[in-house]
Amino acid sequence: MNRTTLPAAAVLGAAGLLLPLAPLPALASAAPGEQAAPARQSAPAEQAVPVLNGDFAEPVMRGDGPTTVGIDHWTGLNQRYSPTASGRTDASHGVALQKDGNTLRQRLRGVRAGAKVTVTYEDSPAVSKECTGAQVVDGQPYAVTGSGGAVQEVTTAGDPDRVKGTPGKGRWTGRGYVFTAGENEPTLTFTSRVTDSRTHVTCSPMIARIRAVEVPPAVDKTVDKTRLGTSEAYKGNDRESSLHNAAAACNGENACVFRPDARTSFRYYDEARVVGEAFVNCTRNTLQHSRLLSYSERSHDSIAQTYADAGLALPEVARLPTSGVREEDEKRAKERPMAAQFALAHEKAWERPWQWFSGDRRTVVEKIQPGEVSWVETQPSRERVEGWFVSAKDDYRLHVVVDGPSRAVPDRLLQRTGPMSEAEKQRCAAARPMTTTPVGADAPASSSDKGLLRVPAPTAPGARPAERSMPLD
Repeated sequence: MNRTTLPAAAVLGAAGLLLPLAPLPALASAAPGEQAAPARQSAPAEQAVPVLNGDFAEPVMRGDGPTTVGIDHWTGLNQRYSPTASGRTDASHGVALQKDGNTLRQRLRGVRAGAKVTVTYEDSPAVSKECTGAQVVDGQPYAVTGSGGAVQEVTTAGDPDRVKGTPGKGRWTGRGYVFTAGENEPTLTFTSRVTDSRTHVTCSPMIARIRAVEVPPAVDKTVDKTRLGTSEAYKGNDRESSLHNAAAACNGENACVFRPDARTSFRYYDEARVVGEAFVNCTRNTLQHSRLLSYSERSHDSIAQTYADAGLALPEVARLPTSGVREEDEKRAKERPMAAQFALAHEKAWERPWQWFSGDRRTVVEKIQPGEVSWVETQPSRERVEGWFVSAKDDYRLHVVVDGPSRAVPDRLLQRTGPMSEAEKQRCAAARPMTTTPVGADAPASSSDKGLLRVPAPTAPGARPAERSMPLD
């Protein structure tokens, strides 16, 4: 019997989703004078994928079977046998795929589109006592496929010398299947190819001990905070047509937990932006003055962006504190259960509080040389967290990406001076605004009037006395 040992998942959550136990990856931006790291990281090493109930041991089975009770976390009614009845020496149960195209499927939690997934499992011809020798002598056909991968047709090992009425002992063979995920949460499906109408329903190929690993795609850190992608919702192994039911299921204090994924969460410095005005020194002297700066940061989330892209109004149950209006976001942070669930999970995972918004006011002193311009830029530190809201019953899962101001590292405030632009040089060279002198504009000044002497009163008839200055000889 072939056995394949796989590395255990170091970060599996109770619901089968990956949980972060390590600090977030380092900042994408480098400090001044250092070479910046590439925005897109190299692909990480192979890591385990949670296959829920991969041994088919749940729910607990009574007797040896076969039974057709639904298997936890799997979709499709199939025949389940105990380890003993399956001819196995480990604790994994065997599942017969029935016939006529019957399937057994599960979505692989936490796997993102573009990941290279390797599935390992074992198969065997049927052990059912209903099988005739002719039905299992050359093996039994079935197919395995993953979303985005090719369909792999497989035939089990043969089981000669079988006689109807005698159970088989199992001829288990190790198998492998590799595919590149064509969607998030790809579906792994096993499909029976036994189509002979004379074959008993229990006489069909068997599957056991399913495991999977993946090489995740590289994290793309160039995605803008206003384009975080489309959120998705699932109920069990089925994709929901909208986010509403999953969001409503989480709209209670303890209705859901948020499970962040450390592999795709990271810190970074945002693009620099100018805060306040630029001061241009057109004088011949050095200028020094103080000015007050005020700046703020807000959060963004993929749920709101998904509704906005679809042209739909954001329902009350799906509103996180990411509106950009401080008063509204303060209210949502206190009242929205999903906001509290997210913040609690972040603090547990990274041991620091999450902040939905931030801001600061400070006074800076500027010293501007003649012919230079002075301005201030800010490069806010931000944090992007990707993960899942999972309902307490583990039936609903809602994927979300939240991007907000980070408390892990300080913002960068850059006080800068530099040469004038051509437009600023032209402005400094422009003439001082003036008005015209309509009378005697081109005549020279006739005298210097200092207003030192009083002019004698006029003696001519009809003249009126006036006070005016007399020029000095």
